Amino acid sequence: NFPEKDLLHCHSKDVIEAHFMAFIKEADALKHKSQVINEMQKKDHKQLWMGLQNDKFEQFWAINRKLMEYSPEDSGFRYIPFRIYQATTERPFIQKLFRPVDSGGQLHTLGDLLKDVCPSAIDPEDGEQKTQVMIHGIEPMLETPIQWLSEHMSYPDNFLHISIIPRPTD
Repeated sequence: NFPEKDLLHCHSKDVIEAHFMAFIKEADALKHKSQVINEMQKKDHKQLWMGLQNDKFEQFWAINRKLMEYSPEDSGFRYIPFRIYQATTERPFIQKLFRPVDSGGQLHTLGDLLKDVCPSAIDPEDGEQKTQVMIHGIEPMLETPIQWLSEHMSYPDNFLHISIIPRPTD
């Protein structure tokens, strides 16, 4: 009785690896126009996966570090790879293009992202904050630059997975 409509059912490790690599490639397409992942060799892709699978951080990070870098003149990634999950909606997640820097060169913040993508999460109609914004079980400040969050709080797939959950009432 696997909940097929709620969870992706992966029938083998190869399927899980393929999904993981697809997310890595998607994140790199957003951040670097796929330039970094396309310059890597098959052995680098395998090292990335094996480091994650075997819980070997140094093996994983030796390759993933390249995917998290950008040139100083770029002042950040091209777009921030993120997904927003809301506990109170049927929609699986929200994802759209979002630049880490505005046209004037100012760093966008987590609050800017949420105002653009999911304004009800931070600006409730009645003025009372009823939700928490969580990344890795932490409630980051809304003033945190989204570029910094992407560099330091992304999951191994290089996406920021942001959860919007009801604030506890007790």
